[in-house]
Amino acid sequence: MDNKVALVTGTSSGIGLHTAVGLAARGIRVVATMRDIAKADPLRAECADQSVDLTVRGLDVTDLDDARRCLDAVSAEFGPIDILVNNAGACTAGTLEHLDTAALQRQLDVNYLGPAALTRHVLPSMRKAGAGRIVNVTSNGAAHGQPFLDAYCASKFALEGLMQSLEPVAARFGITISVVEPASVATNMTENLDARALFRADDPYRELAERFLRTAQAEMAEAQSARNAAAVVVEAATTDTPRFRWQTSPTATALVGLSLADLDGGNVAAAMSRWLD
Repeated sequence: MDNKVALVTGTSSGIGLHTAVGLAARGIRVVATMRDIAKADPLRAECADQSVDLTVRGLDVTDLDDARRCLDAVSAEFGPIDILVNNAGACTAGTLEHLDTAALQRQLDVNYLGPAALTRHVLPSMRKAGAGRIVNVTSNGAAHGQPFLDAYCASKFALEGLMQSLEPVAARFGITISVVEPASVATNMTENLDARALFRADDPYRELAERFLRTAQAEMAEAQSARNAAAVVVEAATTDTPRFRWQTSPTATALVGLSLADLDGGNVAAAMSRWLD
C-alpha cells in the first residue's frame, strides 16, 4: 500500500476516526476530513496512541463547492486519490408525517448527494489509472426499512442503489466499489440522533415512538465498538479479494440477510413490527 492516498470523510469520531487511523497504520497516506477541524483532537490523540501520521482537512460533504476544492487540493498536494471512504453521515428520527421536505433533503444531502458528488469527482482519475477503491459506509438500514428512521433508511437505500448500479461499470475500469453495513455501533451519530419530532405531547405516534426508542436503547446496550466496525471498512478498502457488500457484525449479517432473502417483504415487516411492541 506504499504511496497510496486515501481520503476519509467524517473522521472526528466513531467509525471514520478509526478507519482513518487503521488505514494510516497500513502505510497509506491518509487525508482525514471533517466538517469542523476544531473537533480533530480525538483523532490526533488516537494517532499519537497508535504512532501513526495523517493529514487533517476540513470538508463539509453538503457543500459541494467546498468538497470539490478540498479534493482538488488533496490531489495537487499528494497525488490522485486511490481510496475514497464515504463515511460521513447523519440520522434524523421520525415517521413520514413528522418529516417536512427540508428534513428529507438534509438526510439526502449528507448521506446520498454528498457521497455521490465525491465519488463523481474521483472517478476520472481512478478511471485513467485503471485502479481505485470507493468504500461507502451505509447501514443494515440500507437493506431494510426501520420504524421511525424513514428518511435515514431512504437515504442509505439510495446510496446503495447508486453504488450497486455503478459497480459493474466502474469494475470495467479497474475500480472497486463496496458498501459496508454496520448494525448498532457505539458512535456519536447515535448519541446525536435528532429525535425532537417524536416527543410532542399531542403526537399520535408518541407511544409507538417511545417503544421504538426503548428498543433502540436496548440494541445500543449491545452495540459493536466503532473500532471493530472500522476494521471491516479498512479491510474492504485494502483487501486483495474485494466484494461489493460487507457487514461488520453477525447482527448486521442477520438483518441484511433477512431483507435480501425476503421476496415478498413479509418477514422484514414482521420483524420491524416487533420493534414497536
